[in-house]
Amino acid sequence: MRGLAVFVTLVCLATAQHQALIDYLERRLITIEDRISQWHEQATRYASDLRELKQQMLSQLENLDKEKETLRMNLDNVGTRVDRVERELDYLETQNGAQPCVDVDDKLIEQQVTLVKEKQKAKYSKLSDCSDMISSVKAMKILKRVGGLKGMWSKDASRSSGKVYIFNGTNEDTIHEFASVQDFTRSLGLSLSKDLKLPSAWSGTGHVVYKNHVYYVNQAEEITVVKYDIKNNSVTDSAVFPVQDHVSVYGLTPETLMDLAVDEEGLWAIYATRQNERHISLAKMDSRSLDIEQMWDTNCPRENAEGAFVICGTLYVVYNTKQPGRSRVQCVFDVNDMVTNEDAPLIYFPKRYGAHSSLKYNPQEQLLYAWDDGYQILYKLIMKKKLEI
Repeated sequence: MRGLAVFVTLVCLATAQHQALIDYLERRLITIEDRISQWHEQATRYASDLRELKQQMLSQLENLDKEKETLRMNLDNVGTRVDRVERELDYLETQNGAQPCVDVDDKLIEQQVTLVKEKQKAKYSKLSDCSDMISSVKAMKILKRVGGLKGMWSKDASRSSGKVYIFNGTNEDTIHEFASVQDFTRSLGLSLSKDLKLPSAWSGTGHVVYKNHVYYVNQAEEITVVKYDIKNNSVTDSAVFPVQDHVSVYGLTPETLMDLAVDEEGLWAIYATRQNERHISLAKMDSRSLDIEQMWDTNCPRENAEGAFVICGTLYVVYNTKQPGRSRVQCVFDVNDMVTNEDAPLIYFPKRYGAHSSLKYNPQEQLLYAWDDGYQILYKLIMKKKLEI
């Protein structure tokens, strides 16, 4: 019996030790599980922090890229403006050169001036390879009547896009854009148009649409040519025209102090000044920078002029005749001296109403877009080569 009691005692001791071991192991397991849970929470938190940090870095990189692009564009604009200022200074220096300190023979001065003009003509001739001129007006088509008595309408003179742009009035800031000529003709007034609001008002009717940009004249204290990006709805550039004492370029459209034109060679400015008040002047402009490349004084009078346009470097000035319902080209000026008034054929523009307030040539279509007392008119032109005269 005593041995049995000892055995039972030993078994109880072993059982107690075994239970103690099990309790210890359970506590250790619980501790390990707690630590694993903490590690898991920390790892999740670290992963979330890393994701947020990555998103912040990506956002900052995008902002840096945008700032870099903005800085590059600003630098390009500054470079363009510096170039334009340098050219304007060069122009002013040529217009207001220093007085000579010694007497110079007048004949020598005339020879030098003639030589400079010949060099300028030769330089421009090298840039020009267009030789078309108007032979006659084939047909006239009245599309519609919309807007006031004066205005301008056209397409983009450099593209095959069918969009039509309506500039109603002589001092407004909203262009009406139609998707096509068909939409324009079937629209009840301007109901099918999209309105494009300019940052400033235009003056006169001398605007053009060229290479997806609107070039328009703004008159405040000075005459400014504004280049407006239609696609991005922003002003790309602007430049003060480097001529003072402007007067109306056409006798019958006094609101127009400058008429911008586009032909096969690019952008032109038709204007007049008090220094040459009786006649019209012409300038070739760089459509990208708005710099003046060259200027000419023509022998075309302003009096009784309705409008003008340029084709292949030749200025055609249209005058109101005494014959009812007809306007006529009575003066031409070719910057390359290939066409003169004596050589040019008689060109009449039939019309049914008052006087043209704008005439815009489209070199892609060889059409003339005219505005006549609120009527939008198309003239189909027949062309021939200047050398065939």
